[in-house]
Amino acid sequence: MHIVKHYIFRLTLCALGAWLSVSAHAFTIVIDAGHGGRDAGAIGFISKEKNINLSIALELGRLLEANMKDVKVVYTRKTDVFVDLDKRAQTANKNKADLFISIHTNSTASGRNGTTVQGTETFTLGMHRAADNLEVAKRENSVITLENDYEEKYEGFDPKSSESYIIFELMQDEYMKQSVLLADMIQKQFASHAGRINKGVKQAGFLVLREVSMPSALIEVGFINNRAEEKFLNSKEGIAKMSRSIYNAIKKYKEQAKLT
Repeated sequence: MHIVKHYIFRLTLCALGAWLSVSAHAFTIVIDAGHGGRDAGAIGFISKEKNINLSIALELGRLLEANMKDVKVVYTRKTDVFVDLDKRAQTANKNKADLFISIHTNSTASGRNGTTVQGTETFTLGMHRAADNLEVAKRENSVITLENDYEEKYEGFDPKSSESYIIFELMQDEYMKQSVLLADMIQKQFASHAGRINKGVKQAGFLVLREVSMPSALIEVGFINNRAEEKFLNSKEGIAKMSRSIYNAIKKYKEQAKLT
């Protein structure tokens, strides 16, 4: 119970800090290219997840900077380097970001044996309501085991233990409504602009989303162990269409935010 109270207290402080800091500032978007450096992420037949994530993240940032002059873009990484999960969230909070976008590439348990599963899905922080959502969260969260003193830093959180995720059942996401709205817009753009299969908006306990004090989404742009999808995600066309889809969604979200 002490741990639960500690998490709730921290989240309250984050929300209060964000409220107190509301002032005239550029609409700030933090783009997080998942994995990097010694953490390759999922491995495909011809590529590594970390590189796909970075390619899309950089192109998304370029589109935002070229077309939305009132937007400030901040990256958690722009090169092939390893960044701790908590530092990614700290970057967003320090910059008082309005949106946090984390880009990832999916894989199934079959790994490099290949899969026929395909499509995009976008996650917001929330309860692991389905077993497959929990498995995705476990895989993405396992990166913390590469960090020094991760058990102390994340207060005993075990990314492989289902029990560790119970805490997410008790956490209230101040920005859930906005996060779901953004995620839905992203998924619709993937389907309409990039011609991807829409696997929907889902909730799961991602550590990288846990401590950001703004609307946020973790995007799985496709399955790296699906040969056709991996080829698409590594092509100029694929990178362009996926980044443009996310850009379109952000633009629509920002325009709608002005009306509320």
